[in-house]
Amino acid sequence: MKRAIVWAGQGVLYALFAIFIGVFSHWPSYRDLEPDQALIKISFVLHGKRVEACRRRTAEELAKLPPNMRAPLQCQRERAPVRIEVDVDGVPAYAAVAMPSGLSKDGASSAYHRFALAAGSHRIVVRLKDSAGNGPFDYTREDNVTLKPAQVLVIDFDVEKGGIALT
Repeated sequence: MKRAIVWAGQGVLYALFAIFIGVFSHWPSYRDLEPDQALIKISFVLHGKRVEACRRRTAEELAKLPPNMRAPLQCQRERAPVRIEVDVDGVPAYAAVAMPSGLSKDGASSAYHRFALAAGSHRIVVRLKDSAGNGPFDYTREDNVTLKPAQVLVIDFDVEKGGIALT
């Protein structure tokens, strides 16, 4: 008799757990986007250019170094931060500076941001600078895109595609 009560109690607890999972898998309802919206994701990992150019060592400098350290070029490790700006229909939508990672600031810079906008035709302008100094942007991409509801447009940096990629 005692064994039957234990089995029945265990069955009730499993049933309550299944009901709990079933209720919260359908409620509350979750929508990532409104029905008439699209999404733009900015996502890249990029090594900025070196802050200082590499310097060729002289023969005297090479002679002073141990044989295993005689690299003809001396390059500083630090990389420039990567700056990105995105305009949608002539209005600034995102601007950021991604600092290089690593203790010596020699790693990749990374950025991730997402924002929703109304579906339809938009003029997207993306500017990216991966070099040091206050000069102009190194890469620029302007494009007219037509976004469908719930479509995701990813802005990335791909060397094989020539720079800034809109996919």
